[in-house]
Amino acid sequence: MDIEELSKRIVSGDRRALARAITLIESGRADHRAQASGLMEALKDTGREAIRVGLSGTPGVGKSTFIETFGLMLTGDGLRVAVLAVDPSSARSGGSILGDKTRMDLLSRDPNAFIRPSPSRSHLGGVARRTRETVTLCESAGFDVVLIETVGVGQSETVVAEMSDLFALLLAPAGGDELQGVKRGIMEMADIILVNKADGDLKPAAMRTCSDYAGALRLLRKRPQDPEGFPKATCVSALQNEGLRPAWDEMTTLIEWRCAHGHFAARRAAQARYWFGEEVRHALLARLDTPQARAAMEDYAARVARGDITPAVAAAELLDRL
Repeated sequence: MDIEELSKRIVSGDRRALARAITLIESGRADHRAQASGLMEALKDTGREAIRVGLSGTPGVGKSTFIETFGLMLTGDGLRVAVLAVDPSSARSGGSILGDKTRMDLLSRDPNAFIRPSPSRSHLGGVARRTRETVTLCESAGFDVVLIETVGVGQSETVVAEMSDLFALLLAPAGGDELQGVKRGIMEMADIILVNKADGDLKPAAMRTCSDYAGALRLLRKRPQDPEGFPKATCVSALQNEGLRPAWDEMTTLIEWRCAHGHFAARRAAQARYWFGEEVRHALLARLDTPQARAAMEDYAARVARGDITPAVAAAELLDRL
């Protein structure tokens, strides 16, 4: 694969080249990883930046419907939108349905939109391991907004906050009370809470839920990267296309404030440091996946099972040998 030619096609906005590059990035083969590193190096000086929006929420909250309606609104404004949808993988077979794109029928046909589903595999935190690099590819291809839809696994799903400029949490009506709202984890990572399905018979419940969470957010410790009034909760209806424009206005207001006060660049720098640490950790774990390391681990595991040595001492000796 000609990496230089591929990088030029990506920068020119070639969608097929972008799709091919994402496939390369997600590959676990050693030769593909080397090519992927070369591609990321070739694209690091494009100077293009998109607004990265992380979207999380429990299954069934309407993430796909929200993304389609929201994405169509943005493309209607002349923005180019990339959607990275992470699909849960089976713990048994390892496979994924990758069906999010079929739910976004209108958006998938929009020439200003690009939708890419990816399997989560065994990566925790609601995102795929290479999602961050995929975001960079989409920025290099000239997209203005990148929407990162997570698996929707619950309150531990916070890794997406380490690759986005703004983290939006979608909730369903009657999804909790104030106590639920002050729980640590995903709540204190959110920049804006969107109570979806605020239409029809569910609208009163959505209003109450929004009020509960708005009250809960005021009890959380104020973060330095937030202007007055943030984080905040608001009601939306993706089905009726209500509240999405005000929600986008709130998001852009927050991004502009953070840019003006230096938080935007500082946050991206901190994220780069975080992912450097993650790459080091994954590289160290990969050293345990060699035939010699697996044989040594099997030997120590047998000794631990017999009671000849404790797990802590066995682990220390194994690491010293490696």
